[in-house]
Order: sequence, then C-alpha cells, then structure tokens
Amino acid sequence: MNVPLLFLAAAGGTVAYFAFGFIVFGALPYLRNEYAKYPAVYRTQESLKSVMPFGMLAMFVAILVLVAMYALEYHGGSGLVEGVRFGALVGVFAVCSFVIHNHVNLNIGVALTVGQAIAYFVEWTIVGIVIGLIYKPLG
Repeated sequence: MNVPLLFLAAAGGTVAYFAFGFIVFGALPYLRNEYAKYPAVYRTQESLKSVMPFGMLAMFVAILVLVAMYALEYHGGSGLVEGVRFGALVGVFAVCSFVIHNHVNLNIGVALTVGQAIAYFVEWTIVGIVIGLIYKPLG
C-alpha cells in the first residue's frame, strides 16, 4: 500500500465529505428543517460546536479506514470508475446500517429518513470518487 497516498486520499475524502455535508445538511433548507423538527434527538447548530472537532477527527479516521479497504480491493481500473463503484457500495452500507437503523430506533419521520438516505448515498459516492481519483496503488 502507498501509505502517503492513503493519508492524502483520506484528507481529500474528508474534505469532500464535509463540503457536501455543509451544503446538503447545513446550507440547503430541506434537511436542515427536517432535523429541526426533532430537537430532542438532534443537537442544535450551536451545541454541535463543542463536539465537532471530535466528530471531524473520527470521520477522518473512518475515511482513512475506507481508503485502506479501497486499496486492498482495488481492481486496477480507472480511478473514477473504481471510486464510483466503491463509494456506491459504502453508500448502500451507510443507508442500511445507519439511516434505516436510525429510522427504526429513533422517533423520526419518513421524510427525514428518505432525505438522509439520498444525501448519504450521494455523499459516500462522492467520497469514493475522490478516493479513487487520489489513491493509486504502488507498481
């Protein structure tokens, strides 16, 4: 594995994750308004500030693990195609293990669940694309 590129791809993926997340979950009103309907479940933007550095570090580590998984299963194709394939698989995993799981366990509505499912699938596909475009195996 190309360790410097693992970290570079993880950094790129983290930037993509937070840039997309800021737009879809923060700047656009639809999901922001859906989250606001559940103040007992989700933190306010103000209360997020104290825990955000820990969350950002955790997402970097998570994406670093994904880059390592990508490197282990890389099939030698185009970085874009490999990244889309990998990101879409991660997106399906996130929707099934996080979004739907939360819908079952939390008292949230279908509109928020569907919005999250679409947003997280697209977000993880974008992260996969960034990883695929940055990470190139040795040799």
